[in-house]
Amino acid sequence: MKYLDFKKEFFDHACFHIHQIYAWQPEFDRKNLTRWKNKGYIFRLKQGYYAFTEYLTKPDYAFYFANKIYSPSYISLQSALAFYGMIPESVVQITSVTSLKSANFTNKMGEFSYRTIKPDIMFGYDLKSISDSRIIKLATPEKAILDLLYLFPFYNSEQDFFDLRIDSDFLFSDFNSELLQDYSQRVNNNTLNDRIKIFLKAYNL
Repeated sequence: MKYLDFKKEFFDHACFHIHQIYAWQPEFDRKNLTRWKNKGYIFRLKQGYYAFTEYLTKPDYAFYFANKIYSPSYISLQSALAFYGMIPESVVQITSVTSLKSANFTNKMGEFSYRTIKPDIMFGYDLKSISDSRIIKLATPEKAILDLLYLFPFYNSEQDFFDLRIDSDFLFSDFNSELLQDYSQRVNNNTLNDRIKIFLKAYNL
């Protein structure tokens, strides 16, 4: 198969799974993927998933691929906090939450980390537009905080929350503390509720 024919069919997908290829061409020779990968035309995101190298330099496509290669999931935790400018650090890993088992993948795009939460806690994300009119699932600022406290219970004192170095200006201007408390009530975990109260107290929210 000619690469240009393949690219014409799949380039607009950005990333693709081997099953999509076989649905298009049942007799497809998988060795083509190895050959095209070695030539630098495509790269592997995880087993069975590939993307075109042109997308390596496109903004926010790491988030888009994170949603695609391990679903259901949405961007949250440190990646979401950094996206909103709530923490000063740049985040190397693309951090997501999922109702599947925890997983980690490393590829040319970066490191992808997925942490498990219960299926009934898979809420509190928005659909955000990125480059080329793609849509990503991204936690709201309030849900990113709740997910962080849910998954990392060692944050349990005012000093711990100060150490997160969350931007105070953002908290006072763009953060909805009532929404965070509403989310907490939906989770219905007394220990989590107590730590959220400490978080709110620490930042005078």
